[in-house]
Amino acid sequence: MKCISIDLDGTLLNSQHEISVENEKVLNELKAQGHCLILNTGRAYADVIKLKAVQNMEIPIFCINGSVLYSETRELMYEAVLPISTYKNILEKLKGLGVGILVYTNYGGFPSTLPPLHGKSKQELDELFQTFNYDTILEKDNLKIYKLIALVHPDQVEEIEKVKAALDGKFDISMASSFPNNVEMTSSEAHKGKALLRYQQMMNLSFDEIIAFGDGGNDLAQFEVATTSVAMGNAPALVQQKADIITKTNDEDGFSYAVRELLQLLNAKETIL
Repeated sequence: MKCISIDLDGTLLNSQHEISVENEKVLNELKAQGHCLILNTGRAYADVIKLKAVQNMEIPIFCINGSVLYSETRELMYEAVLPISTYKNILEKLKGLGVGILVYTNYGGFPSTLPPLHGKSKQELDELFQTFNYDTILEKDNLKIYKLIALVHPDQVEEIEKVKAALDGKFDISMASSFPNNVEMTSSEAHKGKALLRYQQMMNLSFDEIIAFGDGGNDLAQFEVATTSVAMGNAPALVQQKADIITKTNDEDGFSYAVRELLQLLNAKETIL
């Protein structure tokens, strides 16, 4: 059985944050052949199931960089959380660096999750982060912290390196960037690659191949465990250099192009009857 692990933003989704008709068609054809398809994203579950094409598919969804795993029937299978003490310490460091901060929890994202912020101006982002009271998050009952994101405006990407330097080696966490202007912090057990291996073990499966599709720094984790890694044409040079194959961009249906033309996964002879 082949496992096909697919990132969303910048990979399966185009610039309008939609799954194209062609990409949806290929997903359905792959599923019909009996392959194991997995959506492996940094998004929170609520931001994934808003996608109409996803609502029509029964496939596992790995959210928040492998922090939360859902089965193909949408049952919660696994959670990896940050200790509250770790969260508090990281939060204080991020506040001191003057970056925007997003907190992903079992109550949702505060003051937002990332997708709704795409296209916001620097002024809008500054107002959002400066007016939010982060103390209110800790008042919630049975709170679970899945991820923090340090975010800056796209013209301030050099600030992200300062964040990485300030946190590197000081906490038991995983750090990765889904976009050049952010860095995401999760439990050390949360990792797109670890999630694939964990799912294989939990489901007692044996994947002959793991084919991973991605465009961001947080996809390097799934490239590490993949037998074949595919970077999008719109991926940064660092991600492309780590991939086995480079396909077209997400606005050129690069996912479906790779499946049909580069990997030839939909050859008739492979069809499982």
